[in-house]
Amino acid sequence: MQYFVKMLRLLLAVWFGVSMPAVHAANPDKVLHYVFTAAETGFDPAVAHDLYSAQVISSIYETLYTYDYLARPVRLVPLTASAMPHISRDGKTYTITLKKGIYFADDPAFGGKKRELTADDYIYSLKRLRDPRVRSAWSWLVEGKIAGLDDVAAKAAKTGRFDYACAVAGLERVDRYTFRIHLTRPDYNLTHILAHFPTGAVAREVVEKYSGGSGQIMANPVGTGPYRLAQWQRGSKIVLDANPDYRGFIWQFEASADPDDRQIVADMHGKRMPQIGRVVIDVIPEDQSRWLAFQNRELDLFSLEGPLAPKALDNGRLKPDLVARGIRLSRIVEPELTQYYFNMRDPVVGGLSKEKIALRRAIAMAHNVQEEIDVIWNGQAQLLEYPVPPGIAGHDPAHKSSIRYEPDVANALLDRFGYRIGEDGWRQQPDGKPLVIVFSARADSTGQQQLEMWKKTFDRLHIRMESDKRLFPDMLKAEKQCRLMMRTSNWIADYPDGSNFMQLFYGPHVGQSNHGCVEIPLYDRLYEESAGLPQDARRDLLYHKMARVLEVYTPMRIGYARYRNMLVQPYVIGYKKHPVMHNEWVYMDMDNSRR
Repeated sequence: MQYFVKMLRLLLAVWFGVSMPAVHAANPDKVLHYVFTAAETGFDPAVAHDLYSAQVISSIYETLYTYDYLARPVRLVPLTASAMPHISRDGKTYTITLKKGIYFADDPAFGGKKRELTADDYIYSLKRLRDPRVRSAWSWLVEGKIAGLDDVAAKAAKTGRFDYACAVAGLERVDRYTFRIHLTRPDYNLTHILAHFPTGAVAREVVEKYSGGSGQIMANPVGTGPYRLAQWQRGSKIVLDANPDYRGFIWQFEASADPDDRQIVADMHGKRMPQIGRVVIDVIPEDQSRWLAFQNRELDLFSLEGPLAPKALDNGRLKPDLVARGIRLSRIVEPELTQYYFNMRDPVVGGLSKEKIALRRAIAMAHNVQEEIDVIWNGQAQLLEYPVPPGIAGHDPAHKSSIRYEPDVANALLDRFGYRIGEDGWRQQPDGKPLVIVFSARADSTGQQQLEMWKKTFDRLHIRMESDKRLFPDMLKAEKQCRLMMRTSNWIADYPDGSNFMQLFYGPHVGQSNHGCVEIPLYDRLYEESAGLPQDARRDLLYHKMARVLEVYTPMRIGYARYRNMLVQPYVIGYKKHPVMHNEWVYMDMDNSRR
């Protein structure tokens, strides 16, 4: 009878999607060893803006919505929300109700009491994105969208204090578990934004306890998610332990058309999650060191970067010796745009004058992107000609860029606009000053290869190039301040819509996501017109116009989208690389008997 009652409760919980009392399925002996290729920046959802930090943040904090683990194309599902939002007919009001009985992980900030998640926490967290003191790189997610929020932010910019108690018309608290978001105009990506980690719920008590601002939140994350931060050695090691206060969920995803899904469903269906009790993340920048660690089973999941591809892959398939060892491959085209941007505020390469446009266009035409793919990434990338990559709503595979690899034409263009070659063999600026391009790259082996590749490009043009090697977090900080002249930049989709990529070149996003500090009035007008449209023919037409504007003014050169090759040890169960989510360990299991 007890068994029958237990199973009935389980089935009811699955059927109705309600939270069950905490039954800690996570096994502390199941330890997943993972690796980052570059250092994280920290764990405040409103502040961190790199993929590595995001993987940790998404395991600690929870957004209102998330994505179905197996569905392809990706599909949004509720996470802390009890259902998908109710959207008004005019598309401007979203009513959201939370599940009851969700609690934050225990923390001294709560004074020894259990702290339930409420609607106020999401209202507070959305306000934080616009607090000038927080300096969120993600304020563009809500800027100009939520009624009244910009006014409060503008007042805070003058007074130096954001009034969180001030009512915001666009963030209406209905009751303890329900709130409404009132938009200034329809935003067809709002639900995707509410599934993106910067909108995760942060408790105000925690923010106020740790130095009254964002600085210490980076090191003291407290959320409602399945894991909590147990150890952090900055730039070296991160340890996550299963959160004993987490409510858990039942693994019940349906297979997509991918034949591998059937085995995943057979292995995982009905399990209470999470199963993995600890996640240990090491930061290992060097390719060979990561490969050896995976070979020795010191890593359980491994992202096979292009330079290492020949060691494991033949024509995109695992080599037979790895297959014989039970190692599996989960492979996707990363929903990303790799671009080479110019700092449009830089006195040498920036600006909209004809000679500056000519310089940027010549450099873009002299760089052999396919050669970079072949040499640096060993063919593990797809050449792109459109700003919206494959797999993202708004992508156009038929678009052909007007910027081609034509080094002879590039040199002629520089000659025509006064960039003469001096007696020393190097070009000068039209005013006779030396022409020197400073190219920034990560201080690792891949960064060195990129610098060597770009040195060949500039040599073709008789332009001096200086190399600038930086640690990844330092480079991110510098580009937010428009202090890098030029670099290779990768943007991986926050959500699967073209607007997430076209916004990279929108003027008001300088200092946030607009890393090249691009400010082109025509582009901005077209972007603003597109922002209120769904994904349809009207928006596609605007995107094509915007793509041509980028080609004409050349604030950047479109590059490629890399393949994500994830190698999986045979004792790891249920893993499949997701295009948007990056903390798949929440949905996985391990069989220690097979280690």
